[in-house]
Amino acid sequence: MPGTDWPLMAADRLRRGRAFAGMLRFRITAAATLATALVLVATAVLVVSVQRQKLMESLDDSLRQRADDLTLLSQDRSPPPVLPSRDDVDTLAQIVRKDGFVLAASAVLANEAALADAPAGSNDRIRTVGGLRSVGQRRYLLLSRGINTATGPLVIHVAARLDDVEDSTSILGTSLAVAVPVVTLLLAVLVWWLVGRALGPVESIRAEVADISASLLNRRISPSGRNDEIARLGRTMNEMLDRLEDATTRQQRFVADASHELRSPLTRMRSELEVDLARIESADLEATHRSVLEETMELQRIVDDLLLLARSDAGVVRGGREAVDLDDIVVRQARRLRADGRVAVNISAVSAAQVQGDPGQLTMLVRNLAENAARHATSTVVFTLAEHDGAAVLTVADDGNGIPVEQQDRVFDRFTRMDDARSERDGGAGLGLAIARDIVERHGGSIGIDTDYRPGARFRVTLATAVTSSR
Repeated sequence: MPGTDWPLMAADRLRRGRAFAGMLRFRITAAATLATALVLVATAVLVVSVQRQKLMESLDDSLRQRADDLTLLSQDRSPPPVLPSRDDVDTLAQIVRKDGFVLAASAVLANEAALADAPAGSNDRIRTVGGLRSVGQRRYLLLSRGINTATGPLVIHVAARLDDVEDSTSILGTSLAVAVPVVTLLLAVLVWWLVGRALGPVESIRAEVADISASLLNRRISPSGRNDEIARLGRTMNEMLDRLEDATTRQQRFVADASHELRSPLTRMRSELEVDLARIESADLEATHRSVLEETMELQRIVDDLLLLARSDAGVVRGGREAVDLDDIVVRQARRLRADGRVAVNISAVSAAQVQGDPGQLTMLVRNLAENAARHATSTVVFTLAEHDGAAVLTVADDGNGIPVEQQDRVFDRFTRMDDARSERDGGAGLGLAIARDIVERHGGSIGIDTDYRPGARFRVTLATAVTSSR
């Protein structure tokens, strides 16, 4: 039934209302309008109050002046029955004896009883009265004053209409009651328009960014040509897109290279197993097992390296911070290379050096540099280690063919091999130097290549020494 749709329609309206109320433009306009309304209302109330106070003070002064005149008149001579007045309607006066008998009064108060009781003492008493028979229901401000004369004590009553005060205050209040909402509304419209214009470029940037997908990361925010906050926001967004595009490109390249590196040993393992299955009677199962085991170990090493790099990119590789004897690590790796028997190892220039870091990661650093040197050396790998000016400097050199100058900038990239013709069995997966650089940077050091070293290649690592040394 159509009537059953109203809860959904109400919920949809509520949702859209909440979305509208959550807009920055609406919140700024609402806050500015509310603040302005509060200021205007408070100002209006203050203006009306001050206006009424000033008018009442003026009326009070006029009453006191009139009372002073009547005081002089009463003390000099007996007052006439009808008191002179410039305005018999607006200003009323009476001179009354203490017993309440009216001696003199304004013409409009003829036959009117005393306007009020006699005040205590000689102080002036001011009050508001109304309902006088002779003047209708108008409200008056009444001043009563007791005086002493030659004929005895008298009381002077002077009254003035409050119509002018109340009418003036009412007109001002009504005017402000109309003006404040109108001004507030106009201000709300103005603020809404100004905020809309100010946020227009932001919305444009948001729309442009929303159109950028993973396949269009080369797009950028159009420059505004200005040098304000919006322009800086656009430049910051473009810088973020540069970093995002670079990270995405590196990730895609990393995935592609990792897939290629993992496919090669898997393809060899599958080929060996398929050949053995095709010729099961003549297959050398022991040789196949050894070969598959070697390939499996190579796969495990590649996966471990990939996992380490992935965790490092994610920022989850921290490592400990302790004093580490770097020379002990170098000596152990040199012994391992000697035991392998592929190259001669020279550690005569290795001296004591202690650094602050993670022992496991520093061991991997030295091992990767040693294996890289041994892989490319013709006959000898040379280690040097010494402390200079608060830094431990480690070099690992080989006497191989060296690294071409044009390739020295990319030697630390992942899956980079200097000799593409060599297989990963001989040349490794191209991750060792990338991991080494990552470890060095995580320890706040630097790693580079000595471009002038001949023959072969020499890698230089600089790490800060430990604060305290045990040697």
